[in-house]
Amino acid sequence: MVIEIQISVSGQGLHEITREIQRRVADAEMDAGLCTLFLRHTSASLTIQENADPSARRDLEAWLNRLVPENDPLYTHTSEGPDDMPSHIKAILTATSLTIPILQGRLALGTWQGIYLWEHRRRTGSRNLVLHLCP
Repeated sequence: MVIEIQISVSGQGLHEITREIQRRVADAEMDAGLCTLFLRHTSASLTIQENADPSARRDLEAWLNRLVPENDPLYTHTSEGPDDMPSHIKAILTATSLTIPILQGRLALGTWQGIYLWEHRRRTGSRNLVLHLCP
């Protein structure tokens, strides 16, 4: 089963999408299998990360922004603004797809794990995600 999902984002940062994905898995009534997520963009990414303490997300965002700063004079791909090239670099350092086992009708995530869409651009809008559920 393949499902296309639009995820609204309110700008740069980690946006938790665990509940949305788990809802789609539950609707599929699949006891066991695999859930593959694929993000159809080059300036955002997907990650599984701690979902208990918001400071972990803030630290990750701050660290990646220090690693890949805006306005680096070496960037030549700047036509869409100062966050454009850094967003592409951040996307290649992270991931555009994830595969998560399904056990007993639920995502087999650990106690403190959540699924995040990591928006690397400052703009608001939506991102397209393809969800593939395979028994």
